[in-house]
Amino acid sequence: MESIGKEEKIACVIGDRSTSDVVVRLRTQEGRDDWLYCHSEILVKNCKYFADRLSENWPTCQILDSRNCVDVYCQELNFDYHVNLIRLLYIVIDGSVDDLWHGVRNALGILQVAVELGCPQIINACVNYLEAVTWEEAEEDEILKIVPRMGLQAEPILARLQPVNQSAIVNIFVSALRFATSSPPPQLNDLKSSAQEQLEYMLTEDDDAPLLTADDNIKLEVKECVNRLLSRFNDSLTALFCGSTESLSEAGNIQLFKSYLTDLSWACQILSKLEIMREFVEYWFDASDKIVKVLEQGSSTTEVIEIKLRAIEVTSKVLEAIGYGTVILPTAKRLQVLKVWLPFVRVTKPLIDSVTMNCENAMLLKLDGEMWQSLESTFVSIILALPSGDQAEVLTEWLDNEYMQYPDLTEAFEVWCYRSKVSKRRLSLLEDEHAMTNSF
Repeated sequence: MESIGKEEKIACVIGDRSTSDVVVRLRTQEGRDDWLYCHSEILVKNCKYFADRLSENWPTCQILDSRNCVDVYCQELNFDYHVNLIRLLYIVIDGSVDDLWHGVRNALGILQVAVELGCPQIINACVNYLEAVTWEEAEEDEILKIVPRMGLQAEPILARLQPVNQSAIVNIFVSALRFATSSPPPQLNDLKSSAQEQLEYMLTEDDDAPLLTADDNIKLEVKECVNRLLSRFNDSLTALFCGSTESLSEAGNIQLFKSYLTDLSWACQILSKLEIMREFVEYWFDASDKIVKVLEQGSSTTEVIEIKLRAIEVTSKVLEAIGYGTVILPTAKRLQVLKVWLPFVRVTKPLIDSVTMNCENAMLLKLDGEMWQSLESTFVSIILALPSGDQAEVLTEWLDNEYMQYPDLTEAFEVWCYRSKVSKRRLSLLEDEHAMTNSF
């Protein structure tokens, strides 16, 4: 910051009545009336409002004392900002002083007054400060309310809030996707989780439209990244399947396998949003037998049980795609996926519940209650879409099983009973209608 000159600095000090030639009266509707003893050469040089008021051309300039006292009307909540602005007029602001503003709110208040009174140097300094510092959410909301009304001079402040062009969005999405589906060192897991969370947010439609509308190229990139993830998972699965009976219980295998399952659960969310679940569902169907056998190899340690839980999370998303027609599979495959995962889920849930109640690390094993309920509903939907004979097979096995409490297939049983009872009558009615139609 440069001073205005040593002599001028000594001669012009705000509040110095001995050298002051003009009084600025700050007045509010509430009756506040404060006098600031100022110097016309400072006010005129740095502020258009005072330059106009103290000009020979101002209509009341000839009235006695009108040039010695200038009224400035303001609201009470802006009073301090006016005082601060007048003090700042005594400093030639060239951007080299950064500690004049005392925070975003104060700078924003001064900026409003500077725009109102026409103080270009202070406007420029406020804009430079606000454009450079971070904002809290409440401050950002206030900036959005105030700054757009100030025109081009304040436009740089809003640069960080402007919509990003589609090309930049695609680039950051693809980069984040590749990292989110990679297998970085453990110390980067938190960063990868953050990338996964933001990718999902970018595709989510909430109060605002999704940040990215996926085209065929984006979908292809997602498929390729997920396929690479599935390939690494499959390599790990094959190694475990062909290994010793306790291979899953080894610490390194546990962490790696759990990481893959966690990533696959997230990948299902992305694939579902983009409506490209088919390849994933087909892979999971083909690998289900092997996955269940590997999971059954491990002991009943908390870590192994957590892996089983992660596998159920992925399976629930796959079954949901099958059960609600997002991915169409033939009857034989739908029946097979039930025969593999129903017994596994049935036995595993009581085990998870037991460990959750007694384990110090219970929070690690918590699966959202809505997830269990959704999985149960999905099982029912898949069963009810099978031929009645296959339904009877599944329901018989359920009724004979000691773990029949979950999943509760009562709804499927009731629907099967009703359909079976009325089936002959319904079919006979259809046959009668068909015979009548042919007779005409």
